[in-house]
Amino acid sequence: MRGLRWTTAGESHGQGLVGVLEGMPAGLELSLERIDAELARRQGGYGRSPRQRIEKDRIELLSGTRHGRTLGSPLAFRLKNKDHSIEKLDVPTTPRPGHADLAGCQRLGSRDIRAVLERASARETAARVALGSMARQLLEAFDIEVFAHVVALGGEEACPTALDAAFDAAGDERRAIRAASAFHCLDPDAERRFRERVDRAAEEEDSLGGVFEVRALGLPPGLGTYTDPRERLTARLGGALFSIPAMKGVEFGLGFAAAARPGSEVHDAIELAPSATGPGAAQGARGTGGFGRFRRASNRAGGLEGGMTTGEPLVVRVAMKPIPTLRRGMPTVDLETGEPVQAVYLRSDVTAVPAASVVGEAVLALELAGAFLETFGGPSMDAVRAAWEAWRVRVQEV
Repeated sequence: MRGLRWTTAGESHGQGLVGVLEGMPAGLELSLERIDAELARRQGGYGRSPRQRIEKDRIELLSGTRHGRTLGSPLAFRLKNKDHSIEKLDVPTTPRPGHADLAGCQRLGSRDIRAVLERASARETAARVALGSMARQLLEAFDIEVFAHVVALGGEEACPTALDAAFDAAGDERRAIRAASAFHCLDPDAERRFRERVDRAAEEEDSLGGVFEVRALGLPPGLGTYTDPRERLTARLGGALFSIPAMKGVEFGLGFAAAARPGSEVHDAIELAPSATGPGAAQGARGTGGFGRFRRASNRAGGLEGGMTTGEPLVVRVAMKPIPTLRRGMPTVDLETGEPVQAVYLRSDVTAVPAASVVGEAVLALELAGAFLETFGGPSMDAVRAAWEAWRVRVQEV
């Protein structure tokens, strides 16, 4: 059974979004300010639509805590929509290419595009960011960091050397670099190129996609499973990331590049780890053997083998297509008349890759926290810590 269970509800222009998270152990100190900060990050980024200036997402926690600590009961919350005009909005008659509009209407056997687009909207991801922030706070209690950043936008790419340097730096420094970027990028030199590319697309009434990367540092080996194909962590993480609207590609480690290389240049050799100061030492946070006697000589696999974590950093990259709502419109057909027309423009982003990186970070944190609790779970944080500490002793004997 999954360590965490969650669901969301709500429409883009309804009263708000609702989320429920089950399975969190009792006794975790939960910061609502941290959740609000993640929600604000999702609304940031250069090239966003005017709606981000309308909505100011703040979590309203409805259940699951007392004196700021989890009770072990379901956590429920609400994010109110300032724009809640769903009952007054017209029903479009022109399905927008690239959206769920037409396929959704065909599924429902209805021409009510509004009934489809309100839930299909990426507005729902705000609830998942809140859920992911809760999961992240659990992971951080065990020195596990989940970190996303944009690596490419509109064909422009960040410099790999700058990215490597950022991950060699301390976590606070890395987060400060990202916070200073309008694109949630770790390469300051890429900032100008990204901005120019977005401005040009805006002038052309077009939109842009890109690629973001998520890394998880400090993961122990063995999260996930090899016994059930559906529960392999590779499948679970890939499915979670593909559940985000507009995501078109997911790769771990070398990803597709591995298909062009011989096995000797793909697989990670196993070696004895350097002398460690004990499980959970600082070197373990980078996946260099701090959890046991062995480590990988490289990390081409991206921290996953056989559906399980290896103890090396988890590295996954996600490709996002350009936003399909274009100011210039795209050819479509009017559902009522059958006549060819241009799709109606609704407010939209020029690009939402920075925001998507925040959502990707959140859904990855949710899945990793669930896998962590499946291995080390208990009704309380004390029980989880006891299981964690007992495992850290046992793994040194492998």
